[in-house]
Amino acid sequence: MSFIISIDQGTTGTTALVVDFTRPADPIVIGRHTVEFSQHYPQNSWVEHDLDEIWASVIASLNRALELAEQRNFRFNKNKISGIGITNQRETLCIFDKKTGTPLARGIVWQCKRSSDIVRQLKNQGYERAVRDKTGLMLDPYFTGTKLKWVLDNNAQLAQKILDGRAGIGTIDTYLISRLTSGKSFVTEASNASRTLYFNTQSGDWDQDLLNLFGPIHRHYLPEIKQSADFFGLTKGLSFLPDGIPITGVLGDQQAALAGQTCYAKGQAKCTYGTGAFLLVNLGSDRLFSKAGMLTTVAWSLKGSLTYAFEGSCFVAGAAVQFLRDQWQVIQSSGESESIAQAAQAAPHLYFVPAMAGLGSPHWDSEARGAILGITRGTTKAQLIRASLEGVAFQVADLTEAIAHDLSEKISVLRVDGGAAANNLLMQSQANFSDITVDRPENIETTAFGAALFSALGSKIFNNLEDLKSARSTQRIFMPSISPGERTQLRQGWMRAINAVRLFANTSQG
Repeated sequence: MSFIISIDQGTTGTTALVVDFTRPADPIVIGRHTVEFSQHYPQNSWVEHDLDEIWASVIASLNRALELAEQRNFRFNKNKISGIGITNQRETLCIFDKKTGTPLARGIVWQCKRSSDIVRQLKNQGYERAVRDKTGLMLDPYFTGTKLKWVLDNNAQLAQKILDGRAGIGTIDTYLISRLTSGKSFVTEASNASRTLYFNTQSGDWDQDLLNLFGPIHRHYLPEIKQSADFFGLTKGLSFLPDGIPITGVLGDQQAALAGQTCYAKGQAKCTYGTGAFLLVNLGSDRLFSKAGMLTTVAWSLKGSLTYAFEGSCFVAGAAVQFLRDQWQVIQSSGESESIAQAAQAAPHLYFVPAMAGLGSPHWDSEARGAILGITRGTTKAQLIRASLEGVAFQVADLTEAIAHDLSEKISVLRVDGGAAANNLLMQSQANFSDITVDRPENIETTAFGAALFSALGSKIFNNLEDLKSARSTQRIFMPSISPGERTQLRQGWMRAINAVRLFANTSQG
């Protein structure tokens, strides 16, 4: 028997999967459970996670997934687990006790803007080009390095623990591996490392010049960088899992979705619609740099070689619908957004720019904030909901357009996943606005599934990426259904809305 458990530690919740790889070409999810946790907003534009709450959500989701697996497959028990895969929200900064894994502070979430002033200073000092040449990333509060510099500059007690070597610093994967191994492993892997602003994407290692810029800190303060399918350590001292289960696959969440969508060939692309929307296109071994505002990131590292990807990031996607549900209480559940909005019309008259956490690719304006434009006395709730869904699709259309500019050719098919990909109206809007075929798989939880596939690869259930391709199947295809003229009109209106938001942001800065 070959069973893999996968932990998908996301921004708003943790999902655990138990996957039966007895027939590797036809893996079956036999246990799945998700546990949400709290978001903390201590100040305007600050976002934090309680790392103990995250760990509790890991335990709770795994316990329930394991229970379900035992109920559904009499052959399964915890002693038959071959490996553990981990995927995670990426740029969130974790600081914890190196020996025990106990958190020393709340996690500073990728959405947090507290390091905006640091970013402005570094840009003014002319560091942006040098950082991009080494990392493939922009200088932005989004990334881990700016968050750690903020801690070093503003929290003397915590800074001293880091400089004394008592504190482990890393992204969520490093924190979870430390907890799973009772502090025995202090490691990360290349796709997560590539999101920190410390990682040189050409050398495949930490870069001391970058560490000096964002610290100064020394490389020995940071975790060891492993391959994406590798040995990361053994479980130890856990109440919910036996000792000795190897952790064999780790990927950042968007890279895991690329893997789960089996986008292993150069030019294949996926978009994940979760809290944010993230589009990645496989670049193979080509370390290309975008002229249209995309990031160059590491897709994965296998057998000593890096695979690269262009990435576009929309910071608010599914979170826009959650905003309507939780803050404005316009809807009672995210699922009803499709049925309410189906008959309404929003664009070209009404636009919702969901820039509540700034604008990501290709605009890169951390000062921008969300806006609804075109409201009249006759604007209805259904129109507002439709505009929020269309705002997500317009953002992703900006990304597909940017990639087409960089690669001099359109993406032929966009594979989609994540919770919001279940929304047919959103997916049809995506096909229409991007003028692209949208391919939704049977399993839209491809982030967790991608981590399971790489864990299976690290556990030798599979020999290579080619063996993994049969694991994906298509559920529905969405084809463009509007005219080129209509698409142009809608897109022009969207760009006017984007320009209005950016003008307001710049004006509000004085």
